[in-house]
Amino acid sequence: MNKDTVYSFPQDSVDAFAFDARVADVFENMISRSVPGYGLNLEFIGLLTENFATPGSNCYDLGCSLGASTLMIRRHAPAGCHVIGIDNSGAMVERCRANVARDHSEASIEIREEDLRDSRIDNASLVAMNFTLQFIAPGERARVLSKIAEGMNWGGALVLSEKVRFDTAAQQDLMSELHHEFKRFHGYSDLEIAQKRAALENILVPDTEHEHITRLHEAGFGATCVLTRCLNFASFLAIRRD
Repeated sequence: MNKDTVYSFPQDSVDAFAFDARVADVFENMISRSVPGYGLNLEFIGLLTENFATPGSNCYDLGCSLGASTLMIRRHAPAGCHVIGIDNSGAMVERCRANVARDHSEASIEIREEDLRDSRIDNASLVAMNFTLQFIAPGERARVLSKIAEGMNWGGALVLSEKVRFDTAAQQDLMSELHHEFKRFHGYSDLEIAQKRAALENILVPDTEHEHITRLHEAGFGATCVLTRCLNFASFLAIRRD
């Protein structure tokens, strides 16, 4: 695992964050040190796969990055499932395919380089979307979720993980500072925290938990709940039914 040092040196001008080769090389370390509860999130994806994935159906990982959740799905899916990982970053897809090539689980698998906004979702019993919707323009999020719901089988599950914002300034400030402390605890400097925050400004745009749940219901999901929340990161479980 390469250590994330992307923002460790002072930059005169911080470029907008991008999932390029520089980030792909350190992404495993970056996400584990930046997202509280990330390991638990992956475990729940395995658990949900065992409970919702059905033989003969498709399981999708939308925004698959290096394939951590894709492989978790594959390892817990029944042999008759087909697993599809989708990401629009060529650098991520290249490394994801290499990771997948070393795995020999029974379920068939493919990794696609494409924009998930254009992807066809079909015959899906499980869809994972980990910290991906937050990088899609807010005005397009409802359409993306509606398309996912339309391509899911009745009773199928969507697990959606996102950074969230809070209704009050006091709670938002508290959770943001605790998140920064979490990063410091994992070895990030104040410079790294500040420069990455600048890089993500207007690129990662979070919603509130209420906005997520309302949008999921409007998209066609029935039972919807907060599965986990750790500081300002939450996972939602949404079932495709009335």
